[in-house]
Amino acid sequence: MKILVCISKSPDTTSKVAFTDGNTKFDENGVQYIVNPYDEWYALVRGLELKEANGGTVSIVTVGTNQDDAVIRKALAIGADDATRIDAEPTDAYFVAMQIAELAKEGSYDMILTGKETINYNGSQVGGMISEAIDLPFVSLASKMDVDGTKVTLETEIAGGVQVVEVQFPAVISCAKGMAEQRIPNMRGIMAARTKPLNVIAPTEVTPLTTYEGYTLPDAKSACKMIDPNNMDELVQLLHQEAKVI
Repeated sequence: MKILVCISKSPDTTSKVAFTDGNTKFDENGVQYIVNPYDEWYALVRGLELKEANGGTVSIVTVGTNQDDAVIRKALAIGADDATRIDAEPTDAYFVAMQIAELAKEGSYDMILTGKETINYNGSQVGGMISEAIDLPFVSLASKMDVDGTKVTLETEIAGGVQVVEVQFPAVISCAKGMAEQRIPNMRGIMAARTKPLNVIAPTEVTPLTTYEGYTLPDAKSACKMIDPNNMDELVQLLHQEAKVI
């Protein structure tokens, strides 16, 4: 089984969010980047589980600059066999998807896995765009996967229940919570990651479809008012007159 896992970097959730250049760019100064959790915990780990059960290889791909190499090495430390970095700034989801699609066309992969979304943009677009570009079936937000030969049975959560679908290899699948459990790199994996192949290739010429006009921070949270638990009248008054929820 030959599996390609798409990963991206995202700021650690403790990072302070700020913008530069008139609020048109994210300020990366002092930001610690991590592997996007949905890519790591669900897509990559499930790929490794399938490799362990069925044999084969797990390759990872990301679109980014050399500043992403540390994040890629972490993914290699978790257990991926090799990595490819497409050397370009990931300007938008379409640009990223088309770059990965070009790589996937040449790789003859049985399965292409992505996380359901990135935690910094929450777009959930790349997997569907890849599948369209290379004409493969796509299942989004899968929370469970069983493989039997070339048949893949997947569960996805829908309103009021669970949907079960089947597809044949090759396919593109985005992975959500429940697909796998987080793995922590051990020392052997960290040491091995230093010597695993990390191939850097030139990007394909693709024109992004979107640009970012600007960013704004959400309104600051209001101060918290502490109410004596014995003073229910005051609580009801505040909920009615200030919060206007009753």
